Amino acid sequence: MEWPLVRLDSLYNIARGGSPRPIKKFITDDPNGINWIKIGDATASGKYIFETKEKIIPEGIQRSRFVKKGDFILSNSMSFGRPYIMGTTGCIHDGWLVLSAKDDSIDQDFLYHILGSPLVFQQFDSLAAGSTVRNLNIDLVSGVKIPLLPLKEQKRIVAILDQAFADIEQARAKTEQNLKNARELFESKKVNLFEKLSNTATLMPLPSVCNSIFAGGDAPKKGLYSKEKTETFNIPIYANAVKQNGLYGYTDYSRANEPSITIAARGSGTGHIELRKEPFLPIVRLIVLTPNKDIVHLEFLKHALQTLDILRSGSAIPQLTVPMIKEYSIPVPSLDAQQTTVDELELLKESIGRVEKIYQDKTVLLEVLKKSILQKAFSGELTKTLEGDKNKGAVA
Repeated sequence: MEWPLVRLDSLYNIARGGSPRPIKKFITDDPNGINWIKIGDATASGKYIFETKEKIIPEGIQRSRFVKKGDFILSNSMSFGRPYIMGTTGCIHDGWLVLSAKDDSIDQDFLYHILGSPLVFQQFDSLAAGSTVRNLNIDLVSGVKIPLLPLKEQKRIVAILDQAFADIEQARAKTEQNLKNARELFESKKVNLFEKLSNTATLMPLPSVCNSIFAGGDAPKKGLYSKEKTETFNIPIYANAVKQNGLYGYTDYSRANEPSITIAARGSGTGHIELRKEPFLPIVRLIVLTPNKDIVHLEFLKHALQTLDILRSGSAIPQLTVPMIKEYSIPVPSLDAQQTTVDELELLKESIGRVEKIYQDKTVLLEVLKKSILQKAFSGELTKTLEGDKNKGAVA
C-alpha cells in the first residue's frame, strides 16, 4: 500500500539552536544545572540524551535554544543529520536543529527510525543539490517528506524494525567478540613465547642490543618542511601519534638513517610502536631505537618491546623517557631463533588479518542490510512482504 507523504514541518516545529557557546559566567559546576548539549554528549549517548558533561544556570537559556523532553535534535557537524531524542531537558547551540511535535500523530520511535533512514538522507541530498556545503538548515529539514500512517501501523513497523535491528546488533557484537578474541590470542601467544625465551636465552639490556637510543627534538620551523612530499622535502617526519603512523610531514634531512623502531612517548598514543625502514626525522620526543643488526633482528626487537610491561596496551604511564626505556632488558637468542620466532608470530598475525577482513566485510554487509530494511519499511514493502509470508503460511 502507498502511504501519503507529508512535509515534516506540518507535523513538527523546526528551529535552530542558540549561540555557539554560553559565556563563562553562565557555566556552572552544579550537577542540578541545565544540560548544555555538545556533540560529544550526543555521540556517546546512543538514541537518548539524558545527561551532559557541562551545565549552565537558568540565565544562560536566553542565549541558547531550550529543548524539552521528547524533542528531537539533529546534528549538523560530525554526525551530520543523525537524530537524537531528548530524554530530559537541556539547551543546544547553533550546530543543532530542534524538532518539537505539534500533536501526537507520529510515534516517537517511528520518527526516530525515519530520520535515520535512507528515505530522509536521500532527500537531504536531493533538496541540497547544487550546494557546495553539506549543511542542515530549517528550510532543508522542513521540506523533507515522511509517510503518514495510522499510529497502530507505525507501532507495528517499529516493533518489526526493533527486532530486526536487535538481531543485527547481536550479529555485529558476536563478530566484534570474535575479532577481540583473535587479537587477545595473538598477544597472549606473543607474551608466552617471550616468557619461554626469557628462561632459555640471554637477557640483555636494551642499550647493549641497540646502536643508539634517543628522542626526537623540536619540529622544523616554517619553511623548513612541507606537509606534502616534494622533490626537496622528501624525508618523512614522525611524531608522537597513532594516526597516519605518526606522519607529521616531510623535510630535507634525517636523524635516523638505519632501520629503527619508534615508541610514542607522549599523548594518547603513549607506548605505540612502529617499525621504520627508511631514513626519517623524529620529533616531539619520539623515542628511536636503532638495533645492532649483528645482535638482534629489527622485527624481533619490535615484538620484544611490545611484550614489555611498560609498553603493553592499557599502560597508565603518561610519558616515557629514554632513561626509562634503557632500564629494560629483552631475551636475545641466536639470530636464527629470532627469525623463527618472528616467522611464527607473522603466521599468527596473518590469521588475525583474515579474521579482521571477515569482521570488516560483515560490518559492511550488516550496515547495508540495515539500510535495506529501513528503505523497505518506509516504502511499504516490508509489511507487504510480511503479509505475503503470513498468507502463504495460511494457505499451506
